[in-house]
Amino acid sequence: MENVANWRDYLELTKPRVVALMLLCAAVGMALASPGLEDLSIMAYALVGIALVAGSAAAVNHIADARIDARMARTRNRPVVQGRVTLPSGIAFCAVTGVAGMLLLYLLVNPLTAWLNLASWVGYGLFYTFYLKRATPQNTVIGGLFGALPPLFGWTAVTNAVGLEALLLVLIIFIWTPPHFWALALDRKDEYTDADIPVLPVTHGERTTRWHIFAYTVLLVAASALPYAMGMSRLLYLVGALALGAVFIYWAVALLFGTRADAPKRTFRYSIVYLTALFGLLVADHYFVA
Repeated sequence: MENVANWRDYLELTKPRVVALMLLCAAVGMALASPGLEDLSIMAYALVGIALVAGSAAAVNHIADARIDARMARTRNRPVVQGRVTLPSGIAFCAVTGVAGMLLLYLLVNPLTAWLNLASWVGYGLFYTFYLKRATPQNTVIGGLFGALPPLFGWTAVTNAVGLEALLLVLIIFIWTPPHFWALALDRKDEYTDADIPVLPVTHGERTTRWHIFAYTVLLVAASALPYAMGMSRLLYLVGALALGAVFIYWAVALLFGTRADAPKRTFRYSIVYLTALFGLLVADHYFVA
């Protein structure tokens, strides 16, 4: 590391907002895997380890995409682009955080959770970053699987086993990711065009992207009802999930018909609120509904 004063730059490498959302989803996986909060130490170790591995993968993305980031207004002030974090320092940061996270998970949680995190690191940090992102407009759909795994990490941290319930949570995030990202891509289409990144609005046009967002949103609302259908949750969750989904569909329709100029940005922002609230409902339903 260059000096202590630069700690904020290294923190920025980890994409802290993204990691925070991942940790929320992992925590929900832990909560649903357990009838109570019996072993808080395991949960704490798991969350720290997951954060370290995810932060390492995000830092790889920062380093690999520095040239692309320099061409986009949204990312041109990132620390690697600006030279506040040098290439050797960035690589060292990736290595230290990644190895530390893996060791923590392997030694203090369980090997299954560690290996799943490593698979996610390879998938996002290497496969998505160096290949998928530049190869196909379906990069978000395919690569979204790696970002959808945190509930499974949380589940395996508590149970040391893969559960169907955890895979259902992964499915919900997997379906959520395309409309979440494509709304941002619509809002920033010119930047992605300038950076020569083949996102769906650039390769297939805005109209096709809006239809894709609408279709995935409807599918997402249907998938969000599955926890109730499978007996994972009760009526509180179902009512809340359908209400949240109705708002998401409203924004998808606004995007589809172009009724609001700010629809792409508002849809992107609401998608984050939606996922946070949906997973919060799952926990509330699990612990507080008799």
